[in-house]
Amino acid sequence: MSVEHEKQRAAEAAAELVEDGMTVAYLLPALARRGLSLRCVATSPRTEEAALMLDLRVEPFISIDRFDITIDGADQIAPDGWLVKGGGAAHTREKIVAAAADRFVVIADSSKRVTALHPPVPLELLEFGLAATMRLLHPVSLRDAPRSPDGGVIADYHGAVDDLVGLASLLSAAPGVVEHGLFPPTLVADVFVACGDSVEHHNHAKSRV
Repeated sequence: MSVEHEKQRAAEAAAELVEDGMTVAYLLPALARRGLSLRCVATSPRTEEAALMLDLRVEPFISIDRFDITIDGADQIAPDGWLVKGGGAAHTREKIVAAAADRFVVIADSSKRVTALHPPVPLELLEFGLAATMRLLHPVSLRDAPRSPDGGVIADYHGAVDDLVGLASLLSAAPGVVEHGLFPPTLVADVFVACGDSVEHHNHAKSRV
């Protein structure tokens, strides 16, 4: 089975968790087919454009202070629920909506499962003091990619990721780091991983209220 087929199967399984009247971060064709009444927020302009084309109701994330459910992908998924996100350079927004959700659901194809997280870890950095920030966090490289939706510089951390709690704390505390792409298990409620035609569902945490 192709990766694209697995992504579709995982999305369709996760979409079944969405109920009429919910506020959701985003999920596109699988949700559009269900015809529910939803209030959606997109974490990137590209996602917003695609959602609008499917007649999903997309609102600015200004007055909304919580979501019933957020559904998103991941670049790496460890067995204990730790994630690496940020391949699309929107991990700051993605972490904000994940933290604002009662239930954060991750969907992925089988290639995203890893036995342990590994570098690189995406970073969003301020342009101000960029060289000093990169020296502080060495080894870090700038990514040949557009800036984040909010104008941040996208980079990747290439150092060891053996101590995830320690690394997450180090990156969060470093001046000039807007956000990093390590997502802890405490954010994650469910993971749906498609393997061919089947979908594995792993529950990592209770829904937050």
